Amino acid sequence: MLGYLKQAAEQAASRPAPEGVSRRTFLRIGAASGGALMLGLSLPDATRAAGSAAAEFMPNAFARFAKDGTVTVISKHIEFGQGTFTGLATILAEELDAGWAQIRIEHAPADGSRYNNLQWGPYQGTGGSSAMPNSYDQMRRAGAVARALFVDAAAQEWGVPASEITVSDGVISHAGSGRTTGFAELIDTASKLTPMAPDQVTLKDPKDFKLIGKHGDRWDSRMKTRGEAQYTIDVKLPGMLIAVLARPPHFGAKLGSFDASGAMAVNGVVAVEPVSRGVAVVAKNTWAAIKGREALEVNWDLSEAERRSSDQIISEYRQQLDSPGLEAHKHGDPDGALASAETVVQQDFEFPYLAHAAMEPMSAMARKTGDILEIWTGSQLQSVDQYVASLVAGVEPSQVQIHTQMAGGSFGRLATPDADKVVEAVEVAKALNWTAPVKVQWTREDDIQGGRYRPIYVHRLRAGLDADGKVTGWSHRIVGQSIIKGTPFEGGYVKDGVDLTSVEGALHLPYEFKNMGVDLHTTEAGPSVLWWRAVGSTHTAYSTEVFVDKLAATAGVDPMEYRLSMLGHDERHRAVLELVAEKAEWDKPLGPNRGRGVAVHKSFGSYVAQVAEITLDGSGGFSVDRVVCAVDCGQPINPDIIKAQIEGGIGFGLGAVLRNEVTLEEGGAVSQSNFHDYEPIRITDMPQIDVHVVPSEISPTGIGEPGLPPVGPAVANAVLAATGKEMSVLPFSKTDLTGA
Repeated sequence: MLGYLKQAAEQAASRPAPEGVSRRTFLRIGAASGGALMLGLSLPDATRAAGSAAAEFMPNAFARFAKDGTVTVISKHIEFGQGTFTGLATILAEELDAGWAQIRIEHAPADGSRYNNLQWGPYQGTGGSSAMPNSYDQMRRAGAVARALFVDAAAQEWGVPASEITVSDGVISHAGSGRTTGFAELIDTASKLTPMAPDQVTLKDPKDFKLIGKHGDRWDSRMKTRGEAQYTIDVKLPGMLIAVLARPPHFGAKLGSFDASGAMAVNGVVAVEPVSRGVAVVAKNTWAAIKGREALEVNWDLSEAERRSSDQIISEYRQQLDSPGLEAHKHGDPDGALASAETVVQQDFEFPYLAHAAMEPMSAMARKTGDILEIWTGSQLQSVDQYVASLVAGVEPSQVQIHTQMAGGSFGRLATPDADKVVEAVEVAKALNWTAPVKVQWTREDDIQGGRYRPIYVHRLRAGLDADGKVTGWSHRIVGQSIIKGTPFEGGYVKDGVDLTSVEGALHLPYEFKNMGVDLHTTEAGPSVLWWRAVGSTHTAYSTEVFVDKLAATAGVDPMEYRLSMLGHDERHRAVLELVAEKAEWDKPLGPNRGRGVAVHKSFGSYVAQVAEITLDGSGGFSVDRVVCAVDCGQPINPDIIKAQIEGGIGFGLGAVLRNEVTLEEGGAVSQSNFHDYEPIRITDMPQIDVHVVPSEISPTGIGEPGLPPVGPAVANAVLAATGKEMSVLPFSKTDLTGA
């Protein structure tokens, strides 16, 4: 599968730049935001509605104006619950001065030249909490360009200076003459004008914002609560067939042989086809496909399969903690500082495999008509899905049309480097000679047992303390599987053998340590692994922040005070820590059988501090009662969505640390299969959450993921405060709190 993407990457690298754009500018699109912005806002003249009969008008790639008065914002990022639609529309509508009621939103087509992620280069996709940060200036300018064009159109029609025209809530006005109109009435005139260059428009002063930073309605709430939102599972085409795959029961196993007679005997099954990842059972409906798969007889070749259990893998990883790995970061002399320290403190940590377990089971549909291949799916990486699909189908990337659907969560799962579900749909449709549209449907069991996990990691942290309890040396060793090795992203994310995603969050701590080192052992294991919400920070934030509390306890210093004393000149970390301490009433006693813990972490450019409060239940368990969070994510675009993302990240993170793990049994089979044994957070488990957003006019940073990393260590530190127990092995359900 990775071979497909490697070929796709090579094709993308050799693709000519759009007309009028130099090759250097094209390739540096992510680094040179001005060039990227100019490219992203432009539209060829042929794509503009023109003349008096124009029903719609697109002055740039991100806004479409219709004669019915609606303004459709084109979202280059997928909406899978994180609020991208609302955020992008808010930014554009702010500078356009449109009325929120007239805004509509739809996914952009797959087109990396116009809809690329400005942080990634000439590739379209969503991830790394980058949707708002990479789009903020671009969407503001898209709105401002369109506004200026309609103002010029009104000035031309009314014969007045453009400087005397105002726009508010979608109404264009000239106070001197009392004239008013809307965008719709000016489409014909505006479509004949040349838009201003994006870098020439004047953007609003943030103090004049009416939508950005304000509390407002989420655009997709109504359609979702009323069941009107369409997901891939809802897409139906005439003659459509449904396929489910029988996949190997062990990672690394291969197809040996199969007997399709039992499956073909199931009413509704129309075909059984071998594909690259298993055997596809194709039927007229999902139920028949699933029953046909149950009747299918498959012999798997296990000669190269992973047969170790999770415990065996972890045991082997732990052995590597005793020897140095590849150097990921070093300043000062950490070994010398540890050797001469008054006290040396050490703590080991263990993290399990984790599934993404999004609420929507994955699916993708493919249909080829003539030379055009169409894909319907929740596409998180449109450029990847487009190129890989083109290679499987034997067509040009430009012949692949992706209809991006809303998705019911992802947490990284939809961003596969090999476009797995898309490849499956295309392969099955191709095996049927393109005679029907084919939707490949995954079940919950397919997803939980199918890999793409957050890897197993083990950590060892050591710190030297002086007589006053201050850190003189810091050493952090990480052992785990690479999510990047062997993918087309290896060249950008693996440096001198070190997978940067394995050590992110550990390399640049907010604390001023004069002597610090981080090293990494990269391992090999059978399960396929992938980025999981907050990626490396899911384990590095936990280990570092729990270890800091251990050091504070050793030094006999309050954990909040201990952190603040080590921050030095890091004012943004200090600000969120002081804010969360104030809002959580850190110095106020909690009472018996209760504990309070703190953690702070920066990820995806955002600073998040959290305080968790727990209550012991008297039988070895505890409840998480309250989490207070302070977040600095730059300019808040939609405060309610920021709070929702923080709350969601806390809930997602709590489920992981409390009880979630994917384990391999002896022999290598996955133990878990569905939500009964990989149990997500329940509403009864959710604590009270108080989110406090730091006001800012700095450009926005990520928010979809930064709420997750601090919650685990904050809860672990609360348990330590209440019981003295160190929560070094995850999930928490593995630690007995009843003993001494």
